[in-house]
Amino acid sequence: MHGKAASDAPPLIVRFAAFGDVVLITTMIEVLYRRYGTPVDLLSSGSWTRAILADDPRVRQIQLVTSRKTPYPLRPSQWQAVRWMRRRGRGAVYQCDPEPKAQWLVEHAGVPRDWIVRAHDFPAPQPMHWTEWWFAIGMRTPPALAGKVPVPDVADIDAVPRLYVGAAARADCQQWLAARGWQSDPLVLIQAGNKRTLKRGRMAGAGDNKYWPPQRWAELARGVLRQQPTARVLLTGAPVEHAVVEAIRLAADSPRVHNLATDMTVPRLLALLERAHSMISVDTGPAHAAAALDCPLTVLFANADQRWWRPRSRLGHVAVLGGAAGPDSRLIDIEVPAVLAAWSALGGRGGSWAAPQLIA
Repeated sequence: MHGKAASDAPPLIVRFAAFGDVVLITTMIEVLYRRYGTPVDLLSSGSWTRAILADDPRVRQIQLVTSRKTPYPLRPSQWQAVRWMRRRGRGAVYQCDPEPKAQWLVEHAGVPRDWIVRAHDFPAPQPMHWTEWWFAIGMRTPPALAGKVPVPDVADIDAVPRLYVGAAARADCQQWLAARGWQSDPLVLIQAGNKRTLKRGRMAGAGDNKYWPPQRWAELARGVLRQQPTARVLLTGAPVEHAVVEAIRLAADSPRVHNLATDMTVPRLLALLERAHSMISVDTGPAHAAAALDCPLTVLFANADQRWWRPRSRLGHVAVLGGAAGPDSRLIDIEVPAVLAAWSALGGRGGSWAAPQLIA
């Protein structure tokens, strides 16, 4: 049974989030949905936020701010966000972004302090996964609602992200695959880019700890096809990464390796992940989406702390490589045979499964 909170508006999460952050915070969305008995609202940024959560029944409204650095008088999206918060009425606000503009917008909307849970007032006592921390923050209650919001049985909720793919996205994906004759082929997705390449439109340099040469990605694609000759290797990415992805495709030199950088929308990517054989990715947002949709995932880590950032899957279908040198870890230290071995041992959707593993 969902609870019923004594407030006029559903709970609001304030989180200006990158792609992966949106996936991770779905853990808090689940907790608040259970506690307050209603879909939540979200104040966020980035068109990907709406696309990721478009089919999530636990989300009611999403309001986006297009720029937080621009002064308030010069940015209409900030005015609209403040007006929207005022129109919502009185309800719990979970302020999950530490930047000053987030706090300022909430205060400027007139939200009383005792209706707010400021997540960063409650730092994690030790390194822990983001989803566990969001879970813990979602279990907190604004002072104004103390004793009025039920606390669900935590045994019924797992701290694992969950994404929803709607019928329209599935139909689009099916039509897109059918037009290419790929609907019956095993689909192995490779995500080589991360937010650095997304911003710059080029592969990070050799001095970057997330650098893995295009030649290695190409060798990886060829290795996948040796093990799965009927597969299609789909190189995913954003349009700005087209040149990076194309360099990998050309180096792979196979008609079964495809550059999808200009074909991908977020809904299509989620629908692909829902049906794909597997994914191999750097530590980046789409990897978290793959895990949340239980797509078998092999992920390459550089120096990001896996205690916070390791993608989580309900079925445990995640193999992780790298990170053995802690802050000094580099992708360049991961060899292609190790990635292929991890991917092969993990299996694909519908295959036999090995235990999840950590490979240094």
